[in-house]
Amino acid sequence: MLGEVKQRRNDHRSPFQRDRARILHSAAFRRLQAKTQVLGIGMNDFYRTRLTHSLEVSQIGTGIAAQLRRKYPQLKYLLDSMSLIESLCLAHDIGHPPFGHGGEIALHYMMRDHGGFEGNGQTFRILTRLEPYTPSWGMNLTRRTLLGVLKYPAPFSQLVIDTNQKPVNNHRQLKPSEWPAVKGIFDDDKPILEWVLSSLTDNDKQLIMRSEQTDTPPNYPHLKTIYKSLDCSIMELADDIAYAVHDLEDAIVMEIVNRGQWQAYVVEQLQSINDVWLKAEILKIGDKLFSYEHHLRKDAIGTLVNAFVTAINIKTKPEFNEHLLKYHAELEADFALALHVLKQFVYKFVIRKPEIQMLEYKGQQIVMELFEAFASDPERLLPLNTAERWSNAATEDNNPMRVLADYISGMTDEFAAKLHQQLFSSKTTAILDLSREL
Repeated sequence: MLGEVKQRRNDHRSPFQRDRARILHSAAFRRLQAKTQVLGIGMNDFYRTRLTHSLEVSQIGTGIAAQLRRKYPQLKYLLDSMSLIESLCLAHDIGHPPFGHGGEIALHYMMRDHGGFEGNGQTFRILTRLEPYTPSWGMNLTRRTLLGVLKYPAPFSQLVIDTNQKPVNNHRQLKPSEWPAVKGIFDDDKPILEWVLSSLTDNDKQLIMRSEQTDTPPNYPHLKTIYKSLDCSIMELADDIAYAVHDLEDAIVMEIVNRGQWQAYVVEQLQSINDVWLKAEILKIGDKLFSYEHHLRKDAIGTLVNAFVTAINIKTKPEFNEHLLKYHAELEADFALALHVLKQFVYKFVIRKPEIQMLEYKGQQIVMELFEAFASDPERLLPLNTAERWSNAATEDNNPMRVLADYISGMTDEFAAKLHQQLFSSKTTAILDLSREL
């Protein structure tokens, strides 16, 4: 945290408690209630949004940290703050744009010649620049909190591979598989990344930014970083567990997936695992998951979450000097396989479902058309404060297109859809109030 003098009466909070409070009370966090998680906003009032998902990730993350403190009392000094883990879990999705993956791909495509766009990079940018807790440094969070949100701690220019791919002739032809976002920090924010890493030794700094070609996801053309901090590894596991288990629950309740698919895709794939308890549980848990008695399904969901949380251990990477980098959280092999199978099950039968992809495609078009409109005449169409930021960035030759990405990525699904209608529909609609900045 950069030097900040605030005279708060009897404020005895730790720096991590202050970080959590700033994240929790931020506008960016509140907007998650109206951003897509997996199923589109408005399809049903039951399923999870990015806000409820983040709250569940926070609960799982603190559960993981508590388990690790019991397992590894000698490392308690690294796991001494539940507020820190809560902060990371609450903040991990605040940079994601409207319309989920479709919105992210759309912004990355429109920013392809201006440093790209990616949700995790935007999260870092919101925390360190955009959220107005300070004039210039965003929420001004602690260095450790910022290190913890860095899932991909390297700049765009170090990770991008030039594929010489030609832009599409028409936005409607854009295929997400051909324009995957580069997972890293925007070059516009390199000075802040350097500040976060400045307390590390030169060896640790080089290692944490190391990247390589990967096959996850398949056919991903760019480089990805290899390492992350212990705190980040806990947050990422909590995120994966929430995604695999709780989004599965939504899909079951809404009857998007059925018992036959579960048996064929999950149970059959996990017959080769060695863990006796997990193998037996996978065989019988389907009865509860697909039961019409809600308490049985809830019991099954709780059983799965608990199984993953208690199967996490701490591994050592001796090449690092800094203890936050030397240690990382990791699932036992059989449980890691089970989590992977569950994530793929949700991806195959929920996310790739044509009805869901149609919503994602529609959102993708909305975001690209909004970007194109604002880029055509930003000082005319942008809200006053955003137009001023654009003008200042253009004058200083400081990537004004990033201002457009900031503005659009901060929109909720509903706001973006209404603004698109206002700009492009021939019908007369109520004028949106743009005086309140996103």
